[in-house]
Amino acid sequence: DMDAIRLVRKRGILMQNTVPAGEGAMCAVMAMDASAIEKVIETIDGVTIANYNCPGQIVITGRTEAVGIAAEKLKEAGAKRAVMLPVSAPFHSRLMEPAALRLKEELDKIQVSDAQIPVVANVTGKILTNANDIKESLVTQAANPVLWEDCVAEMVNFGVTRFVEVGHGKVLTGFTKKINKEMELANVEDIPSLEKTLEFLKGVR
Repeated sequence: DMDAIRLVRKRGILMQNTVPAGEGAMCAVMAMDASAIEKVIETIDGVTIANYNCPGQIVITGRTEAVGIAAEKLKEAGAKRAVMLPVSAPFHSRLMEPAALRLKEELDKIQVSDAQIPVVANVTGKILTNANDIKESLVTQAANPVLWEDCVAEMVNFGVTRFVEVGHGKVLTGFTKKINKEMELANVEDIPSLEKTLEFLKGVR
C-alpha cells in the first residue's frame, strides 16, 4: 500500500527533524529492573523510558545532557551497563510530541480501514482492529514508550507461537527470545534469510 509506505517515510522525517541534532539522546540500560530505572530517572528532568524491550534491557531517552546524567546515576544504582545509542533524536519521548501532531495531520489525509489481521499496538501492547483506534495508536506511539514485552505477551495470549521479524537485523528476535523462550523465531532481511524462513514456515505448517 503506497499510502502506508509514504506515511512511514513521512513519520521518519518528522521524528528525525523535530529535535535539532545533538540535543536528544537515547541510552540502553542493561541488567536493571524497569521499576528501579523508573525510580532513578523520576528525579532527573527531561528523561523518560523509551523502550521496554525485554528483561534486562530498557532504553531511556530525552535531552542529551540529562540522559548522560541519568546513565551515570543508573550505573551507580546498580545497572550493569548504560550504553549511549548511535541515534541523533530522542525517539519515543515527550520531545516528539510536535512530530506526533504533524503525523496526525498526515493520517487525516488518508483512508485507514479496519484491520483484517489484528494489529498489536506497541504503545499499549494490546490488539487492535478498529481503524480509528489504529490511527490514534500510530499518533500516540511517536511520543510514548514502546511496550515490546507487553506486545509479545499479548501475541502469546492470542495464540501466536511463531514469530517472523521483517527488516534489517534480528534485534526484535533477540528481545523476543529473552521474553518467551517457547516462541519459534525467524527473520527476513535478505534473499538467503527469506528462503530460510520460507523453509521454516513450510516445516511448521
